[in-house]
Amino acid sequence: MKATARLRTLLRSDARRWPLLGVVRALDLPDCWVGAGFVRNAVWDHFHHRPPSAPAGDVDVIWFDPGQADPAADKAQEARLRRMEPAIRWSVKNQARMHLRNGDAPYGSAVDAMRHWPETATAVAVRRNDRDECEIAAPFGLEDLMGLILRPTPLFVHDRRSLYQERLRAKAWTSSWPLLREADGPR
Repeated sequence: MKATARLRTLLRSDARRWPLLGVVRALDLPDCWVGAGFVRNAVWDHFHHRPPSAPAGDVDVIWFDPGQADPAADKAQEARLRRMEPAIRWSVKNQARMHLRNGDAPYGSAVDAMRHWPETATAVAVRRNDRDECEIAAPFGLEDLMGLILRPTPLFVHDRRSLYQERLRAKAWTSSWPLLREADGPR
């Protein structure tokens, strides 16, 4: 099965994640996606032959609107999400301002912002559209995610390598998902 179809099937059949994508869709935010561990962990669990785990940590909701770049707008959206689904720790970040925190040039979209994330397997986001379909954003493709490969994105291969390495140590993903393999640089 093609990687995109497999990911869509996996998320649609996940009794926890698919409804949460509907909750996020109800926000009706521009260029809005749910990404990082929400997607990555579901895939890794699947390939480790585990039942879908509950989303761990924050559920990362990204969106893009330069006209609402005040952090207060994110907090208001987090409050909305908590009212709709209080059992989840929501993290909402408008990517129109995140370049400032990261020392990058301004991002052009939420997907462009994902190009500045540390790992290729984490730089995947999804959303549930109005036709009840799963859309996927993966600026580095799905090969590493589906292949259980930990690889730095191009920005983290050299200049930001220490940040990438520290993140791998802190997350200790290979302890939880022992089939993961590390790769040094870009494909």
